Amino acid sequence: MEELMNRIGEVYEPFKVHFLHKPVRPLAPDEVLIKVRASAICGSDLHIARGLHPSAPLPVTIGHEFSGDVVAVGSEVTKAHLGERVTVEPCIVCGKCDACRHGQYGYCEHISFTYRNGDGAMADYVVVKEPYVYELPDYLSYETGALIEPLSVATHAVRRADIRLGETVLIIGAGAIGMMVAAMCRRSGAAEVIIADFSDQRLEMAKQVGATVTVNSGKEDLEQAVARLTHGKGVDKSFECVGRESCFLQAIMTLKRNGTATIIGIYEKPQIQIPASRFVTHEIHVQGAQGYCWDFPIAIAAARDIPLGKFITHTFPLEQLQQALDTALDSKSGSIKVILKP
Repeated sequence: MEELMNRIGEVYEPFKVHFLHKPVRPLAPDEVLIKVRASAICGSDLHIARGLHPSAPLPVTIGHEFSGDVVAVGSEVTKAHLGERVTVEPCIVCGKCDACRHGQYGYCEHISFTYRNGDGAMADYVVVKEPYVYELPDYLSYETGALIEPLSVATHAVRRADIRLGETVLIIGAGAIGMMVAAMCRRSGAAEVIIADFSDQRLEMAKQVGATVTVNSGKEDLEQAVARLTHGKGVDKSFECVGRESCFLQAIMTLKRNGTATIIGIYEKPQIQIPASRFVTHEIHVQGAQGYCWDFPIAIAAARDIPLGKFITHTFPLEQLQQALDTALDSKSGSIKVILKP
């Protein structure tokens, strides 16, 4: 391995992999070195870049939605192979706590994510642990492979919501996650998938990936629209994918009695006010959804039938990271998923 890594600049057949830089340290036995081919900007990256993410204070290297090629492996790695096209589940768990030992690593007492430690994928290379490396099937390109991470977030949220055949669902926020939630709800059997946003352009795209009804909540009161669409009953399940107090309130106020709201958005202002009596009078359930736990394989399989390429609106070289971030932040750019390519 040491001899291989020292042969800087050589092209290795048959994989056409260029080693342009030495790793900053030797790989641990269970680690994999990946040459990043595509990295997508996530909403959490935008929170971090503005210094507003509660768990990732600056400075850090951002980026956790990515794909690439395996270019080196540790001495005990057996799952990942040189030259494989892969994507990565960017979580960090201890493997020792009660949750991990019961296979529920998403509830690890010490859970973190690679970007929170500064191990971001908006770089030429990234080092990850072998168990979280997944081979990309032929139907996924590097660009769409980079979107498996957000699709896994949506998959996890929909699985937690336990969507049933024939249910009516409301999704607040037609960003990438919201639209992916719509797609997964339809795959799970929801009969009606209502999605709300301020952008007609995003709402039109949401119809192409799974939404059955759209509401521009900048032009129409969302609670009144849901009441009209559900004949006053409310929806079975709702998803809040924005991270604002007003959207949280909409998510709980549009539920039918005994309905469930799943909160996915990241709240820059975590303290909000809610009508507590609603929990009693309507016996509603509110839960959060963060990250993933055994969701990557499901998302990869589902991606065969979801047009992930439609989400990619802009592509930049890594050297134009600031421009890419500005584009993702600009509500007038029409961006949904912005891809960076080292």
